[in-house]
Formats: sequence, C-alpha cells, structure tokens
Amino acid sequence: MARRIDVTGAGGVRLAAWEFGDPPKTDPDQTDPAHADPDPATADPDRDPAPDPSPGVLLLHGLMGRASHWASTARWLSERHRAVALDQRGHGQSEKPPQAAYTREAYVDDAEAALEQLGLAPAVLIGHAMGALTAWQLAAKRPDLVRGLVICDMRASALGAASQREWADWFNSWPVPFATLADVRKWFGEDDPRVERPNPARGTFYAEVMHESPDGWRPVFDIEQMLKSRETWVYDAHWDELAQVRCPALVVRGLDGELGRAEAQEMVRVLPRGEYAEVADAGHLVHYDQPEAWRAAIEPFLEAAFGE
Repeated sequence: MARRIDVTGAGGVRLAAWEFGDPPKTDPDQTDPAHADPDPATADPDRDPAPDPSPGVLLLHGLMGRASHWASTARWLSERHRAVALDQRGHGQSEKPPQAAYTREAYVDDAEAALEQLGLAPAVLIGHAMGALTAWQLAAKRPDLVRGLVICDMRASALGAASQREWADWFNSWPVPFATLADVRKWFGEDDPRVERPNPARGTFYAEVMHESPDGWRPVFDIEQMLKSRETWVYDAHWDELAQVRCPALVVRGLDGELGRAEAQEMVRVLPRGEYAEVADAGHLVHYDQPEAWRAAIEPFLEAAFGE
C-alpha cells in the first residue's frame, strides 16, 4: 500500500510524500510484554538501546520525476524500513506555484523539512539525478539527519550553458499533446531522438508523468519550472559539497547513463566514505531499466548503513 502524507516545505509550499508499506505500530497495547522497555530507574545504563524497529529511508526523484517512480524500490525497502518517497516542489502531486522558488536551497530545505516532519531522521537518502544532488547537499548541510546516502547517476561537474540549451530544444521537440498514453510510451521509448535504441522502460517512465487534459496527454509539470530548476545547478560544479558528506555514500551509475565511469570514481575518491557500484545494461534511469540489478547493487550498502 501507499499512503499520502502532506509536508510543508520551504516558503509554505505543500508537498506530497508517499509512505510505502504499513506505518510502524506505536500503540503501547501492541507491545509484547516480554520485550517491553524496562523501568528507566532500574535499567542497566550500559545496555545498548533497542534498535529502531523501522529505520527511515527518503527517496528523491530526479527532474521531471515523481514519487511513484520509486514504487518498486520502496516496496522491497518497506519490508525492513520505513520508506517514504517525496514529490518535490513542481512535481507529481506537490504544489507548483509560479511564484515559488525553484532554487537549490528550496529543494534542499524541502527535503530537510520532510525528514523532520515525518520523523525519519537519521535516514538513508536515495536520490536519482537532481534528487541525488539534493540528497548530498542536504547531507553536507545537516549531517545529523543523514546516516547514509545513495547517489544514482548524477554528475558533480558543471554541465554548462550548452547543456541547458540542449534541454530547452529537447522540450520543444515533444509532440504535445499526445493523443494516447501508448503514443507517450512509443515516443519516449522509440521515437525520441535522444533514444539510441528502443527502451520500453523509458517509455513507461515518461507515461508516469503525463495526465489527461481536454486535448490529450500532457506533462503533470510545467516545462518552464523544470528549466528554471535545472538552471540552478548546471552552471556550477558541486565537488565541494560532495567532500563535506561525512556519512557512508554509494555512487551508482548505469553503464550507458549520463555519469561516466571516470567521473563516478572521482566522486567516490572525493567522498570521505565513498563506495562505487555500476549496473550493466542500464542507462540514466537505472532503477527503471534494471530493477533487480539495481536492488542487488544497493542492498548490501543499505544493510551496512543500518547495521543489519
């Protein structure tokens, strides 16, 4: 199951968070007396505290993404952890106010607010692309809130003005409105000039961010807001913030993704406690392209981060 929890982000923007799996029981009547906490007055002060029964994981999607893109990952995570995915501002079912800030600071502050309001901290952050940048910037800013970090296919180097122009041209090439969802899947999975070979998973990924309007299927996000969000990171490098991340961190790349091996390995070197993993036969959308291999790549890291 997935249940929605509203979070108040920076500047009062309403954000939709989605918790996958049943929430932990807090009713004291549900507690097994044999495992109940002892009287604090007689408790052994040297005894280790009871482990958190539901360690927290916050999942942050990339630009144009939404929380539901993490559904497969969140479902297996929820077997052992409290897994929450956030619709970031301007995305999914979160608010998209034209006057709101779409800065790096706003995205980081939103994730910070989500951790605190949901009671997830200290949590493992799992971020894809823009969400990964938000995750490591938050880990650098608030190390007390983050116990581990998974960075999926996000570059730390500056991408530059040419990259931003290419994205603007790509958005303009979209044949919106799409007549049907099948047309969405076909265009993004086969016909998009950026696709080197047919990729059904990519078509499914983009179908997830479309909604039906009177004239056809259109994005659930505003393209200008996406470009505004992107321009706040493409002109700058982010190595300094990466070096400030003190928790264990795993850098994951798809072999055909946007993060090259040399840069990924340099990111691991810069991270004080960095590790590296790669997923074969995967592009930028690693967790969509190869969900089982993605799980195999990150699960050992998560077990170590949670001390399992």
